[in-house]
Amino acid sequence: MGVVGAGKTTIGTLLAQKLGWRFADADDFHSEENKGRMAAGIPLADSDRRPWIISLRRAIEEWEAATCKVILACSSLKRSYREGLQSPEEKNTDAVRFVYLKGDYGLILARLRSRHGHFATESILRSQLADLEEPDNSITVSIAKSPEEVVSEIIGKLNKPQASPDADK
Repeated sequence: MGVVGAGKTTIGTLLAQKLGWRFADADDFHSEENKGRMAAGIPLADSDRRPWIISLRRAIEEWEAATCKVILACSSLKRSYREGLQSPEEKNTDAVRFVYLKGDYGLILARLRSRHGHFATESILRSQLADLEEPDNSITVSIAKSPEEVVSEIIGKLNKPQASPDADK
């Protein structure tokens, strides 16, 4: 998870290859209307995202039923979006885990300016950063390293049990 340009597809694809899991990109679940809005630099409202989250949750349920392990590249900017991707029973399990690809504005902006052919552009970066509610119960990695280093760090952290969000209280 992370904002546009954080490397979700690059890291997710490489991570899936290393783990022998399937890769899916949440962008493929957006409606054409939403893709058009983002391409025009129009931020999506929660009401625009609701059907998208529902379709992603359905896909997760199908993957779980088929016991298919999947890396899903998904912005999941807000806590409510992340909660929508988990069933109530999964909230304190490892069934759905989040990896937050964290980077600063300058690094992400430079990456966005160097990529072509994606419907989401630098014009929505500021709005995504404004909407971002950093997760408190995720694997967090800095994207300031090479993709291979990021993936190695994620794999190392995936092998550790997930901490309870109340562990520090």
